[in-house]
Amino acid sequence: MADATSPDNPNDLNIRIAGKRATVDFTTIFGIVFTFVLISIAIWIGKSDANFFNLPSFLIVVLGTISVTSVSFSWEEFSNAGKVIGNSLFVQRQKAQTMARQLMDIAIIGKKHGFLALAKLENELKKDKQLFKAVQIVTDGYNANDIERILSQDIDSLVERHRRSASILRRAADISPAMGLIGTLIGLVQMLANLQDPETIGPAMAVALLTTFYGAILGTAVLSPMAAKLERNSNDEAKIRTLILIAMTSIARQDNPRRLEMLLNSELPPNEQINYFD
Repeated sequence: MADATSPDNPNDLNIRIAGKRATVDFTTIFGIVFTFVLISIAIWIGKSDANFFNLPSFLIVVLGTISVTSVSFSWEEFSNAGKVIGNSLFVQRQKAQTMARQLMDIAIIGKKHGFLALAKLENELKKDKQLFKAVQIVTDGYNANDIERILSQDIDSLVERHRRSASILRRAADISPAMGLIGTLIGLVQMLANLQDPETIGPAMAVALLTTFYGAILGTAVLSPMAAKLERNSNDEAKIRTLILIAMTSIARQDNPRRLEMLLNSELPPNEQINYFD
């Protein structure tokens, strides 16, 4: 490997940390937009005079979903709902394979030059807040058991925080079809109250069914997929944190870097495993 921090260049302590890149998750946006386009095309092909927009129905579903969902969570959790949705549309991209190589670079420096040499990498490490924090713990002299416990707790906190965030969308996805049904029942009651006028039955039934239509779309096509995307992003970040934990405990134990390479590869799928010393 022709890396500046490989054994062939032991005196060079310069490494490059890729850090995280905030990118738009186009698959999520494309999926949602394309779903609505398909529905719109289906409505257009039907060539009926039906009006598929009804403000009361829309408000019952949207505002009802928001209000009922809020009952299940604390105000602090619910007030972060906008951020939760943003996290499903904008993600911090970081490849596990890239992180594994960066960790090997850091391990080589720690092995050859000692823990204090890692402090000289501070400016570069600050590109990744979690990696910087983990290296700081090592340079502060914590033993491997303490490092594993601290970083494991961080991972558990991360997973729990993301689980709560995804649960907001999951709960809203469950509620929105129910709110659609409630709106439909309201419309049916109003329709039955005017049976003496047959001309109003058809339009009233259409309006009643629109709330079920809105609830199904909101829950199935928007909220549920976004919750799934949040959970996947959480798993990806937890994997990165796990690689950092493995590397920092290995560095603290002063393991052979080749052993660390094997441990890191055990966490990576076959197509992402690294061959650092080849």
